[in-house]
Amino acid sequence: MKRFVLCLLVFLNFYCFSQEETKEIGFIHEVFLKKPKSYFELLRFFKKYNPKVEEINVFLEESKKRKYAVGEIFSYNFLGKHYRKKSLFEKALRNYNQALHLAKRTKNVEGEIVTLNQIGVVYRRQDKIRSALNYHQSALELAQQRKNPSEEMKRSISISQNSIGNIYLTLKQYELALEQFEKSISLHREGKQGNLRSLAINSENIGYAQEKLGYLDDALKNYQLSLKYNIQGNFTEGKIKCYNSISSILVSMKEYEKALEIIEPVLPMAMEFNDMYYLAETYKNLGYVQLNLNKIEEAKKNLKEGIRVATAYKVKTEITESYIYLSELYNKQGDYKTAFHYYKKSKEEEAQTFNERNLLYVNDLITKYDSEVKSNQIRNLARENEITKLKLTRNRNFLIIILVSLALLSVVWYSFNRQRLLKDEKKILMLEQEALQSQMNPHFIFNALNSIKLYIINNEQKNAVYYLNKFSKLIRNILESSKVKEVSLHDELKTMRLYMSIENIRFSNEITYEEKINPNLNIDIVKVPPLVLQPFLENAIWHGLSSKKGEKEVKLSVDKISNKFIEIAIVDNGIGRNAAQKIKASKSLKRKSIGIDLTKKRLQNFTSEYKNNYSLKYYDLKKDGLIVGTKVCLRIPLS
Repeated sequence: MKRFVLCLLVFLNFYCFSQEETKEIGFIHEVFLKKPKSYFELLRFFKKYNPKVEEINVFLEESKKRKYAVGEIFSYNFLGKHYRKKSLFEKALRNYNQALHLAKRTKNVEGEIVTLNQIGVVYRRQDKIRSALNYHQSALELAQQRKNPSEEMKRSISISQNSIGNIYLTLKQYELALEQFEKSISLHREGKQGNLRSLAINSENIGYAQEKLGYLDDALKNYQLSLKYNIQGNFTEGKIKCYNSISSILVSMKEYEKALEIIEPVLPMAMEFNDMYYLAETYKNLGYVQLNLNKIEEAKKNLKEGIRVATAYKVKTEITESYIYLSELYNKQGDYKTAFHYYKKSKEEEAQTFNERNLLYVNDLITKYDSEVKSNQIRNLARENEITKLKLTRNRNFLIIILVSLALLSVVWYSFNRQRLLKDEKKILMLEQEALQSQMNPHFIFNALNSIKLYIINNEQKNAVYYLNKFSKLIRNILESSKVKEVSLHDELKTMRLYMSIENIRFSNEITYEEKINPNLNIDIVKVPPLVLQPFLENAIWHGLSSKKGEKEVKLSVDKISNKFIEIAIVDNGIGRNAAQKIKASKSLKRKSIGIDLTKKRLQNFTSEYKNNYSLKYYDLKKDGLIVGTKVCLRIPLS
């Protein structure tokens, strides 16, 4: 009988294992059978299964074997979120960066947007505010470019706006944070099941901003509303966060017993959820409630445990607040030396953290700008010295040619030295071109910083942060392009969009800038000199539109004229060349602009290696006999 029971148990165990294995194989098989091309479609598919980490690892390996990029992106993002919840931020970033690289390489915009937001959250958890802002802003810009966004895309926009709001919270800009949260939550007012999480998160964030502004009753209502959404959706993470927030605000209202009733049951919930960020927060809040109820030893134990967890997983905000609470605890005990020790540690931690996320970003950029100008000056002096040496060498060689020619009348020697002269001339041209590009960098940067400075002076922090992000990208593009002889037309247009965005600040964003690109033209393989379009756009703005009243428009189009040429047309609805020339002539200070002349020389040098030359033409646009704008047509040969 015993043998029969034993055999039966072995059989049942084997049967259950086989069923589980079959289920897992069937689960992966079903994915590859449908093989969704859209990232969001795959995301909806996985929501039905709620997969485990082990299953995702298997799915990742299968996706690699089958070269299923969408599956790989999803798997890396899943693993990144898994490690982020455990506060293993380095592992999380490794997985997210893999996903981002794949998404960009395969041009999976949905996957790229989701991944950019996820990376931003990781940096935000670590209080690396600048990195977080850059990633969330990039995700928001990409998502807002999509026409007729899906519910998932709206959620991505909401996440970006919410995250930017949280960055404002960190910087203690609570009014600006509320504006972002209201934008984010407005996308989900319908209250559908799929939007409950966004409603819950934004309601809690609004409550936090209101609490910091002193609106405690309003804050408590929003915390309770957020808790309602989290209970409806059974979101454990959200419930832990809300219970902590409600407990905190009850302490501010001096309702300590109620606060203890709320926070005590949360600790085992946070332990089970195993997110070290929220576990550290729960230990800290429980300890603070106990401190206010004079449960000193219990409070000390929980506050120190909170510091241990926060330190181990680099949760800086919780470390700072826990030190402050421990300082209060020792002060209450009369141990002023220890109280001062923890107070000092709190302030040191706060100073270190806040230095990483302060609003001195502008000063940092200006410092980099000054450093770059000095570096350019040094490089220019070195290049001028090199040019002088080359010219001296050329003259010396020319003299040698004359002497040798007179002495030996040798065609061979003359030809040889002539080639050396041509080579030297080419080096001089290249060095002069590099010098020109480095001189243009300060010109761009100076105008941009002057424009952004006005927002800072006028205390328009929202616009300052937004345009600083644009400005940082523009600086990076300019510095990168100044090191090369040619760039793709795609990169050139991207830089011009940033340039127009910055220049538009000085016109109170009155200029409408449009681009029209032939869809059959691959602008990634078309090569142009870096920053070649900037002087023409600058002329359109400052000579055509600056003196014009009413609507201001600049349109840029790219078309393929033949297999030999592309044509780039820049059209403005400005006052026209004649009127601009009259205005220029009437000014007391006349300064000749050399930007176009230098651009022509650069184009001439650029096309010298091509079979065909470039062409540049200007047209006055007329309507009913009146000048209504200018059109510039630049034809560039294809390789």
